Amino acid sequence: MAAERGAGQQQSQEMMEVDRRVESEESGDEEGKKHSSGIVADLSQQSLKDGEERDKDDPEEEHELPVDMETINLDGDAEDVDLNHYRIGKIEGFEVLKKVKTLCLRQNLIKCIENLEGLQSLRELDLYDNQIKKMENLEALTELEVLDISFNLLRNIEGIDKLTRLKKLFLVNNKITKIENISNLDQLQMLELGSNRIRAIENIDTLTRLDSLFLGKNKITKLQNLDALTNLTVLSMQSNRLTKIEGLQSLVNLRELYLSHNGIELIEGLESNNKLTMLDIASNRIKKIENISHLTELQEFWRTLRSVKKAVHQETVGVGRAAHQRHARRRDRTGSYQGSNPGPCTWEAGAQPLHLLQLLPFLYERQSHRELERPG
Repeated sequence: MAAERGAGQQQSQEMMEVDRRVESEESGDEEGKKHSSGIVADLSQQSLKDGEERDKDDPEEEHELPVDMETINLDGDAEDVDLNHYRIGKIEGFEVLKKVKTLCLRQNLIKCIENLEGLQSLRELDLYDNQIKKMENLEALTELEVLDISFNLLRNIEGIDKLTRLKKLFLVNNKITKIENISNLDQLQMLELGSNRIRAIENIDTLTRLDSLFLGKNKITKLQNLDALTNLTVLSMQSNRLTKIEGLQSLVNLRELYLSHNGIELIEGLESNNKLTMLDIASNRIKKIENISHLTELQEFWRTLRSVKKAVHQETVGVGRAAHQRHARRRDRTGSYQGSNPGPCTWEAGAQPLHLLQLLPFLYERQSHRELERPG
């Protein structure tokens, strides 16, 4: 008890010292800045170490025990089977599902993809939010059209080269570092790889039917290797490391382009994208609205202007319909993807929808920084 009390007193003294140093920092005391930064860094490191030790000693998955599959009744004639959040620890006993077309196993405790070879009629497999580390044992599911292994522990895209009928592939929020092993998926229409560790757009030249490509929240530094995707209508590159708008000249059918939260400095490279109805360039380093006068079909325009003095001016243009209605596109049972799918769900303070007549000055490259009232 004495030791705990002493530790508590020491931490309180340290926090008081932080408060004093922060006050010095606010008053311009350089010495105070140095001291406060050092103390806060030390406390932060200690908190991280404590958290890591707790995670090692008390892992979350040990709290929840897998369910006994014998207690789950499976209907052999069912076409749609939903076992969402059943605490299933292992895929087994599903061979009785001779007619199943849709199998949902999201939010379970599954560590391995296995024992699915008998489900040859399966069209949609949902393994969202499990503990899967490898894409394997899927080659028998040749009729599969939708595969979702988002929010797992994957490091590689593999084991799906025989799924040639696949139309939608969701691998959101994993640890994937490279786009690979999908060249055979020439029927693919939607590819969602947001919230991973991907550094380059590559190996997608054969995906000529691709309609929507989501690569938000990765580590991509350049827009490239997109020339073959002439049917693409939606491209999301939010929260990457882009510095330039380029490589979009072949995307003549592009309608929605999301480039927010990057390091882009100029609006350029959109000469061939005349069909754009949605353009999101918010939270970049753009100081001037230009080179968009030809985008006559533009309906929504999201941008943040940064002046020379680094003042931020945020406005949102939403024409034709409420912004929050445009992106209710989530196909699952529980809500929207948040990590990388686009949408005005990231509405910032001061953002306002504007009428088309109020948008025209921006389309003709006139600068206006005054507050516009919300249309009635």
